Amino acid sequence: MSKRKIIIIGAAGRDFHNFNVFYRDNPNYEVVAFTAAQIPDIADRKYPASLAGELYPKGIPIYEQDELEHLIKSLNADACVFSYSDVPYTYVMSLGAKVNAAGAAFTMLGHKNTMIRSTKPVIAVGAVRTGCGKSQTSRRIAEVLMANGLKVIAIRHPMPYGDLEAQKVQRFATIDDLKKHNCTIEEMEEYEPHIERGNVIYAGVDYEAILRAAENDPDGCDVILWDGGNNDFPFYYPDLMVAVTDPHRPGHELSYYPGEVTLRIADVVVINKIDSADYKDILTVRESIERVNPSAVVVDAASTISVEKPELIRSKRVLVIEDGPTLTHGEMKIGAGVVAAKRFGAKEIVDPKPYAVGRLADTFKTYPNIENILPAMGYGDEQRHDLSETIKRVDCDSVIIATPIDLARVIDIDKPNTRVEYSLQEIGHPDMEDVLKDLIAKIKGSE
Repeated sequence: MSKRKIIIIGAAGRDFHNFNVFYRDNPNYEVVAFTAAQIPDIADRKYPASLAGELYPKGIPIYEQDELEHLIKSLNADACVFSYSDVPYTYVMSLGAKVNAAGAAFTMLGHKNTMIRSTKPVIAVGAVRTGCGKSQTSRRIAEVLMANGLKVIAIRHPMPYGDLEAQKVQRFATIDDLKKHNCTIEEMEEYEPHIERGNVIYAGVDYEAILRAAENDPDGCDVILWDGGNNDFPFYYPDLMVAVTDPHRPGHELSYYPGEVTLRIADVVVINKIDSADYKDILTVRESIERVNPSAVVVDAASTISVEKPELIRSKRVLVIEDGPTLTHGEMKIGAGVVAAKRFGAKEIVDPKPYAVGRLADTFKTYPNIENILPAMGYGDEQRHDLSETIKRVDCDSVIIATPIDLARVIDIDKPNTRVEYSLQEIGHPDMEDVLKDLIAKIKGSE
């Protein structure tokens, strides 16, 4: 019986994981290509032979997703496996129609085929869309665990945009490690907050190797905290699954892939940003939770903000910079920076689009729904330069930095600037201490 030829449709993350755990050593399949989307400059590479295993001595080529229909025919592919996140159902099935029309089957792997078991307890945090507040929820959970004397090792959903062989297993314990691993701005935004709180965080490409390294971390490990990416479901079987929802995008929890999967498998669902959302939209999210996961524990929460220098906002014409993926494929219209500008009395939020240069100008063309916010795109040196140059060109009094990192540390900002930080604040009960209590007691009881 001949091997089934597979194309994995991805975005440098879930696609590599699906290959590693399901296809890499499977003699019944031959993965003939990956395709790449969402993230710039990740196509025209190879998944290296050193990671691909004995069945792939030449590695596996990575192509632009735009070439998919041609690839199906030229490579005689039997099936295409959809392996990236945070896209509407209409997009998924339109792509599925193209695949079917080209002659191949269209497949999505479930968690039975892709989750790995850990020897340590695992708490997983996911979301129904990019930008719901996964990271602040993960940080809050880590704070509760650490306050109970537990050693937390965080593992972040992959962002392997550089040298894949070098990124097989990455460990970040200090800020210097970010430079050592040549991290993009997006990677820094996810890793730095954990490091600042005293947590070791792992990431990379091979998530079984990463898990085993984390379980045996030299600083010790009592519990694994899976910090998810986009709206994907975890790579590891969780002992407790937490999903974060966003009433600023009501209804999206049931219309984006694979966010609804994340919602359906959750033990705990957080309704975040209640402090800045409309009541009717909060109600819509509650009704969605009740419809698809009525047994989940629901935690109400606010995304609280703090500002270093509010005097740089009050009565000023401000430029707001927010997390890039939240604005691009996350499609957010409002973030912590905009909330801060309004609450602290900014005179005007200046539209950066007329001033954008290079790759940032391209980003605004690709994502025309981004309004008067500047996305912190920084996947490489060229994008970082364009981000800095755009900031220089914007006619404003000051800059509000609402990214999870101190952006002024990694790019040149030639204007007065202030950081906005945001954290999860539970409203009433149950809170995170309530939902973690039994698992903490179990972990401590097994020590």
